[in-house]
Amino acid sequence: MCSHYEAPSPHLIAEAFGVAPFDQGRLDLWPGYIGPFLRSPDGRGEDDESPAAMDVLTGSFGLIPSWSKDSKIARRTYNARSETVAEKPSFRHAWHHAQHCIIPAVAIYEPDWRSGKAVATRIARADGELLGIAGL
Repeated sequence: MCSHYEAPSPHLIAEAFGVAPFDQGRLDLWPGYIGPFLRSPDGRGEDDESPAAMDVLTGSFGLIPSWSKDSKIARRTYNARSETVAEKPSFRHAWHHAQHCIIPAVAIYEPDWRSGKAVATRIARADGELLGIAGL
């Protein structure tokens, strides 16, 4: 994932994902900041064909493993690579226990280096709808 994203307002998240309204702080998020994420309480709906109910929670942008004594580790654990997520100590427990979530976003920001300097470039859906980014 990118290292900078714009979270939607609580109203937009509630409307898009059918969750209860909630309190949220900042919308401009960097690793270590607190932001919203969605998860299924039990991983599935009431029957196998219905969509799972979603809970909205807030947590650190960047995974904080249970063994970590320093929450600043989130500044280094915001990006899990598919080829190493199952083995890296920071991610493997969450990966093997299917602790997945959806991170709602209005836009992500990536550096554009064409000028020789990092210029933040906003990337969003053309239709203005929310992004749903896979998370652990």
